[in-house]
Amino acid sequence: MNAWGLPVAATIGGVEYQINTDFRDVLEIIQYLNDNTRTEYARWRIALGLFYEGDIPDAYQEDAARYLSDFIAYDNQDDKPGPKLMDWQQDSAMIIADVNKFAGKEIRAEKYMHWWTFLSYFYGVGEGQLSTVVGIRSKKAKGKKLDKWEQEYYRDNRQKVDFQTPDTAEKAALQEYFNKWL
Repeated sequence: MNAWGLPVAATIGGVEYQINTDFRDVLEIIQYLNDNTRTEYARWRIALGLFYEGDIPDAYQEDAARYLSDFIAYDNQDDKPGPKLMDWQQDSAMIIADVNKFAGKEIRAEKYMHWWTFLSYFYGVGEGQLSTVVGIRSKKAKGKKLDKWEQEYYRDNRQKVDFQTPDTAEKAALQEYFNKWL
């Protein structure tokens, strides 16, 4: 992948496939990839189906998954992942607010915005509510003491800072029930 371009197709197994690159499409794919109520195989099959136009032969599924993973990560290829500090779904209101401020426009009103363009705006965001929340999460994950203002912010905004864990067992049971009827 070339960082100076905005890819709209991928060559997998010698065949070119159109890819769905709008930031909303990619955020939906990320949501499916993070859905722990499904098997890893099901999550990746759904993600590949949403990302690529056309069916990827089984022999090239791994290559297709690798391309998708690299596309989502863009230039954020950490060898050593750290603790989870952000959640695209839970933090969506803060992300949108900060990205809108940086972009100088309402990004959701755009008919199309390439994922990498969205990430460029996202990476450009400086100080804001999201950076405050992520900073507090980072300190808590590393066992560091919060400053007085951070303690107060945490006390007043615990629901924003703490990751919400959905009742996955209940969600899985509901999903199984609906799948049975479908």
